[in-house]
Amino acid sequence: HVQLVESGGGSVQAGGSLRLTCVASGYTSGTMGWFRQAPGKEREGVAAVYTGTSLRMTAHFAEGRFTISQGNSKNALYLQMNNLKPEDTAMYYCAADSGVVDGLKAYEYTHWGQGTQVTVS
Repeated sequence: HVQLVESGGGSVQAGGSLRLTCVASGYTSGTMGWFRQAPGKEREGVAAVYTGTSLRMTAHFAEGRFTISQGNSKNALYLQMNNLKPEDTAMYYCAADSGVVDGLKAYEYTHWGQGTQVTVS
């Protein structure tokens, strides 16, 4: 049974930083990613990492500001977010699965965390 638990969200002013953490249990290998969903909008991919190769994918809007990384034990996933903007306000979710082809597509993932809220003012 795969369980994903996110933390690290909060409220910050524009230009500030947050670091999100996702801790996985019951998960061995595959792809892990961060997604976000704002009210009234579709869930969109932020960044993903193929845990076996450490190959990363980052959405265009996140390039240069957000960095995805793994913990040493590969069961932790981080998202360092710098220079946050009001349009980054959303619920941020961690996802994991094996056999993922496009790590930034939500439909590729079966396992999801409950989300952590990020609010930028």
